[in-house]
Amino acid sequence: MKRMISILLCILFFYGCAEHASNSRGVYLLLDTSGTYTKELKKAQQIINFLLGTLGPGDTIAVARIDSASFSEKDIVAKVTFDSRPSVANAQKRKFAEIINDFVDQVKGSQYTDITGGLFQAIEYLNEVQASDKHILIYSDLKEELPEGYNRNLNFTLDGFHVRALNVTKLRADNVNPEEYVDRLKVWKQKVETGGGQWQVINDLDREDALVLS
Repeated sequence: MKRMISILLCILFFYGCAEHASNSRGVYLLLDTSGTYTKELKKAQQIINFLLGTLGPGDTIAVARIDSASFSEKDIVAKVTFDSRPSVANAQKRKFAEIINDFVDQVKGSQYTDITGGLFQAIEYLNEVQASDKHILIYSDLKEELPEGYNRNLNFTLDGFHVRALNVTKLRADNVNPEEYVDRLKVWKQKVETGGGQWQVINDLDREDALVLS
């Protein structure tokens, strides 16, 4: 009898874990730290605070910088999977926010912008944590500039991923020739959708649905 009860408890435990994992959300936010875009990072803090208030037990969030060579775990500024206990989860969120605040206060601009490398790192991370609902947010002007010799002519595998570009600011060259801005958005849209992902651009962050994880 005791053996049967133990077996049933184990089944319920593993079923609960599997059900919990299957409903988990994963968010990976890429922050552009190149050139003058670092001035935009204060706004990014508001986005992160909103996400921290939205995510719950079992959900995962990571924030990483886009710099000259972004396909690296070293560019992850902060990462966490929230505990099922509310008090522990709240402490995790406070710590996460503190790390981000320190990063924004001390960040130095990078010379190049390896967005593709950052996307590959995001895909790898969210697949590794096995989030069922995967979201990649790119906070950037989407102007990629790579160091000499870097190969980023690769295809993404983004089945099941939602990719959103946020606050895609217009560059001085875009003001001279708006087609450059439009073409830049088209290129990234094609890369994401060719890889099987869903693509969206949101510049009005005051929209009610701007950061809804659906």
